[in-house]
Amino acid sequence: MPEFVSIAHYHQQLREGKTSCLATVEDYLQKIKEKAHLNAFIEVYSEEALAKARELDTLSSSKGKLHGVVIGIKDVICYKDHTLTASSEILKGFTSIFSATAVERLLEEGAIIIGRLNCDEFAMGSTNENSAYGKVLNAADETRISGGSSGGSAVAVQAGLCMVSLGSDTGGSVRQPADFCGIIGLKPTYGRISRYGLIAYASSFDQIGVFSINIPDAALLLEVMAGTDDFDSTVASQPVPAYSKEMETGKKYRIAYFNEALSHPGLDPAISAAIQNKLEDWKKDGHTVEEVHFDLLDYIVPAYYILTTAEATSNLSRYDGVKYGYRAKNDINNLESFYKQNRSEGFGWEVKRRIMLGNFVLSSGYYDAYFTQAQKVRRILTNQLSLIFKDFDFVCLPNSPSVAFKIGEKMDDPVAMYIADIYTVMANLTGVPAISPPVYPS
Repeated sequence: MPEFVSIAHYHQQLREGKTSCLATVEDYLQKIKEKAHLNAFIEVYSEEALAKARELDTLSSSKGKLHGVVIGIKDVICYKDHTLTASSEILKGFTSIFSATAVERLLEEGAIIIGRLNCDEFAMGSTNENSAYGKVLNAADETRISGGSSGGSAVAVQAGLCMVSLGSDTGGSVRQPADFCGIIGLKPTYGRISRYGLIAYASSFDQIGVFSINIPDAALLLEVMAGTDDFDSTVASQPVPAYSKEMETGKKYRIAYFNEALSHPGLDPAISAAIQNKLEDWKKDGHTVEEVHFDLLDYIVPAYYILTTAEATSNLSRYDGVKYGYRAKNDINNLESFYKQNRSEGFGWEVKRRIMLGNFVLSSGYYDAYFTQAQKVRRILTNQLSLIFKDFDFVCLPNSPSVAFKIGEKMDDPVAMYIADIYTVMANLTGVPAISPPVYPS
């Protein structure tokens, strides 16, 4: 198979007879086997993918916009009749009874789903070390983390194990691993893609996102998956533009940046310098680049973790071992002990930590002091950002305070891990779209 460059180039190769869907899938399956040690894939749908490729090759014309495109999906996105676990023991052995709307739309356009991808348990984590299936290794440096929570989705694209992949982004879980792996990570506007079939972490924050090696491919997947859905009342009702055809506008944009972010003491100086160089490049290209004062940076992470853990506590209460998933093997003679043991053994430490935090901020006597105040911060942030976007088209921020760090380096310090989300979570708090393109030092 010729090296994958883009979906458009791949389709051209198919039309010219230089490759086939079957040859392409066979090549990816071989690569997945060769790089199995990266632990990006939890399960590979080998026979199913080969059968779909053969079927597509028999068609006299293209089935759709994603004809033969090989895609991996994060293990929090439903795919009918396929195992779904959110990388957790609590869902061990569960098979999805329906497909997510996003997955249905990919399949309708001729995509080939090649497997499900590793992630932090219930999408809670920034390193992909919180998975029941083990950590995911960064293909560029296997001693370093892949990022999280969608680490498997990022590495699968980074290592050339699929063309594009789906992840989910609740506070940076697409953009941060994309940044650490040197690829594109897109978090659409909240409600742009249906959440039906996405396992909930924090429902007012979660959004399905895209990993790719170029912008046009990310735009095409967004174009295919976006739009109204009767199964999700939070989906935006606005028409879906032809994103894939709007790559070159010739427009000069207005770009804001926060000096409070770029001069933050926790930001790696090399990252700050690389972003400032990029801002200068944009100025030279004729774009307007201006500093905007923003004094709310230190409130973002506390508000985010209060609200998301509160929502997670509610969303994860359904996993009790009664109807499906993990059930403790000990003989238990009362219902309360039954629930406690199932959840204690089924959930990992990070998930249990966030459930306890959520219960605390929602508890009597603390609800107004924490949850209510965090909601006020969220409203202030949304209003502030709305004012900024009246004058600017984009806000430029770092993704992470540091480059990908060593495996195990921060696992014993959850507070340091949470603070590292300082730049990414604002997009989820306010619902705005965000994209992470690679930025390299000059």
